[in-house]
Amino acid sequence: MAVPGDPPNGTPEGIGGGDDEFRAEELRSVVFDEDFVRAARLQEYSAQERMGEHARAVRSRSIWSSGGGSPSRTGTPGRGARQGMLLVLLIATAFAAAVYMGLRNPYVPPPGGPARPLAATVVPLAPAAAVPGGRPADLYATSPAADFRVGAAGIALPAVRRTHHFTDGQVVTALSIAKDYLVQSSLDPDVLSGTASRPVRVLLDPDQLAQFDRSMSAPVGDGAHAATGWLVRFDPGTAVLADSRVRVSGILAFEEVAPDVLEVTTDHTFVYAVRPATGAPAAADGASLFTVRRELRLRFDREDLAARRAELASAYVMAGPQDCSTDPAGAFRPVLAGAGPTTVGPAASDPYATGHPRRTAGLCGVLAQPATPTATPVSPAP
Repeated sequence: MAVPGDPPNGTPEGIGGGDDEFRAEELRSVVFDEDFVRAARLQEYSAQERMGEHARAVRSRSIWSSGGGSPSRTGTPGRGARQGMLLVLLIATAFAAAVYMGLRNPYVPPPGGPARPLAATVVPLAPAAAVPGGRPADLYATSPAADFRVGAAGIALPAVRRTHHFTDGQVVTALSIAKDYLVQSSLDPDVLSGTASRPVRVLLDPDQLAQFDRSMSAPVGDGAHAATGWLVRFDPGTAVLADSRVRVSGILAFEEVAPDVLEVTTDHTFVYAVRPATGAPAAADGASLFTVRRELRLRFDREDLAARRAELASAYVMAGPQDCSTDPAGAFRPVLAGAGPTTVGPAASDPYATGHPRRTAGLCGVLAQPATPTATPVSPAP
């Protein structure tokens, strides 16, 4: 009796029966399941495909072809080929997106270190002759400030362009913060009178607040703690504003000084009409002009721009008419209408004195004559 796996016409001659039994047992352990068939490198054409024109009875299976069905004779890729092409397409898309995002959003450097202390120089300008007086409008009209704009209108922003690491929007933000600082520190009536400093303080980098607070509470001319380096204020016992319409003229400029630092430079002249603060109310023609030239450098990193604050790096201030013997670190003390200089040079410096020396001692200029308005003659009453 034949067993499963025997040839249909019996065992060929010349082959031993013992080997037949061994081979039958060996073949029974081999299972030609579906996975085995799909993994074959050669695949026989179907009966329908064999009816067509071809030379071979079998074909090689592509590694891209699907194991779930036979690819068509037109060369259309199977499911495996489509998956492979899809994978290549996804990789190419991801690479292109990475390149695009790298160009669109360049590397942003980490924020810089702590803000450095302010370096301030305040130079009083002594009058060369008696200070003329008059009405504020008349004084302005006959002075170099005749064509200056009033208040914040005199602080104009320059044309904006992006830098290598800062966008044009970030440049605009830095310039607007710098303008806010100038307005609050040079034009705010409460700041000018010495009754407030918070409008300026809120615009400063937190690392400079301790230095600012000390400059307000205990000002000293040591190059770092002069209140008048941070802002403009008058000694309330000496002078007050006679006209709130301060005349202003100057320029702003910006520059990228580091990949993470944008610097704004300001150079403005502020002209104030002041009158005596004590005694009888000043007459209408008892005002005089006081001029302050402020050159500031403000620095911004990306955290400063986001928080709308600034680091005041340096301040160079010239202000007059003032007496050279007075210390301008705490507040300005104008020489008022009709008065002249009382000293020729600055206050004497004692190199043997203890404590903090006045580093600006010896720095005193003379107010140029063209910057001093000519008093308007008053016609005698008929």
